[in-house]
Amino acid sequence: MTGTGRFTRADRLLHSREFQHVTRQGRRAASDAFVVLVAQAGTGGQPRLGVTVSRRVGNAVVRNRVKRRVREWFRRERQHLAVGIEVVVIARRDAALLSFQEGGRQLSCLVARAADAAA
Repeated sequence: MTGTGRFTRADRLLHSREFQHVTRQGRRAASDAFVVLVAQAGTGGQPRLGVTVSRRVGNAVVRNRVKRRVREWFRRERQHLAVGIEVVVIARRDAALLSFQEGGRQLSCLVARAADAAA
């Protein structure tokens, strides 16, 4: 595979029980724009991502932009994430104000902090 590949169904947390597992078992790191929860999956495998953006963040256009940016960050950075890690990103209101680069920097720092706490 060339490049960083697509963001496929296998890369996503799909069910509420998967989100609940990460919420209960995971470690948390937060900034003004994001809350990141990181947990090890029961089975190994590729890193997976779940994104939550509430209506408080903005209208549908803004929320979808934030989700696209988080997914793109994950697509680019997943090769640097540990095997079997599951990440849930909860966007806060300030996430809509960040540039793509600044949002990516914050997400990388938060995931690293939460993963270090989980280890």
